[in-house]
Amino acid sequence: MERQADGVDGADGTAAGTTGARPRVVLGVGGGIAAYKSCELLRRLTESGHDVTVVPTESALNFVGAATWSALSGHPVATGVWTGVHEVPHVRIGQHADLVVVAPATADLLARAAHGLADDLLTNTLLTARCPVVFAPAMHTEMWEHPATQENVATLRRRGAVVVEPAVGRLTGVDTGKGRLPEPAEIFEVCRRVLARGGLSRDLAGRHVVVSAGGTREPLDPVRFLGNRSSGKQGYALARTAVARGARVTLVAANTALPDPAGADVVRVGSAEQLRDAVLAAARDADAVVMAAAVADFRPSHYTDMKIKKRDGQGPEPIRLAENPDILAGLSADRPHPGLVVVGFAAETDDVLANGRKKLARKGCDLLVVNEVGEGTAFGTDDNAAVVLGADGSETEVPYGPKEALAETVWDLVSVRLGGAPRTG
Repeated sequence: MERQADGVDGADGTAAGTTGARPRVVLGVGGGIAAYKSCELLRRLTESGHDVTVVPTESALNFVGAATWSALSGHPVATGVWTGVHEVPHVRIGQHADLVVVAPATADLLARAAHGLADDLLTNTLLTARCPVVFAPAMHTEMWEHPATQENVATLRRRGAVVVEPAVGRLTGVDTGKGRLPEPAEIFEVCRRVLARGGLSRDLAGRHVVVSAGGTREPLDPVRFLGNRSSGKQGYALARTAVARGARVTLVAANTALPDPAGADVVRVGSAEQLRDAVLAAARDADAVVMAAAVADFRPSHYTDMKIKKRDGQGPEPIRLAENPDILAGLSADRPHPGLVVVGFAAETDDVLANGRKKLARKGCDLLVVNEVGEGTAFGTDDNAAVVLGADGSETEVPYGPKEALAETVWDLVSVRLGGAPRTG
């Protein structure tokens, strides 16, 4: 992005143009206890080739001192507009940035940003920035849920800023709830995706999207289950990419071992029936549902409360199977509202396109992502290749590459089908 001339490589967020300039990032730091976590975010940004200027609030320096920010970034640190006034920092810093990320963004800082106040260097920078802006809120649950904060967040999102949802977990003291700063590694992933998109619009802003990920497990006894090899990486890539494009994301995760994507509301499930219930509940006010999870077609017809024992000299009892509900077909046929866009995934081992076209017709979804799977292919890997089939007869081939590239293509196709203004409820 610098600004088009320098470019940003979509794979790792480092400068990719011929000029050699590094993407310029402003890291704003609000006055919350989570400020110490932003040191890790700063480290990830600088080590991946970004030129980072830290702009803390005066309150933030009560948690992490200016000397720390300066040493880690390699740039002097100021909070007011009068330091180095001859260089007009309150204008220049924002004007020259390729990305501004504020982490943590306190309730007070969100309010000042939403109302256009400019009483310190950070809020002046936010007013002059014409690049993408990412806010990573962190505060107590009651403060996050207060109508004033929610209105301020809605205002910032309406203006095009990416405001990621806070994580759920331990807050200060003994409090637990929604309001925790997402992990720095995940905030970095959001920043990387936003930078990779450059100046493109946040085309999913105001949208609610649901993504399923991982693989369901169907219990046989207290220690055994029927499952599959899905790691959830493709679904998580879809969730991260949707956050970077401005969406509110509900991620229904089945048996994954991946860190929660920053900005996504994560609902954890185990079995196919649990996944169905969670997806249908989230889909009621969703604009799009992407079913990337590998859902078991069958479950054991009988669950044994005690561990099944080996019988000496006798073979095992046969396992009888019952069919699981077809979540994708059911959702496509009985949509909670007419505008819902439904996307399915089809993992095939042979006659990939032929089987995919049959499945598209059978499932009734708007788009079907068809990919070939096997040992070392698709499941558990960081790369993927696919063909996206449309109910309108379209075919979009996505060559082998990072799963994020496939995610971008899926959301491009979903965005076209959404069209118009976001739903209002």
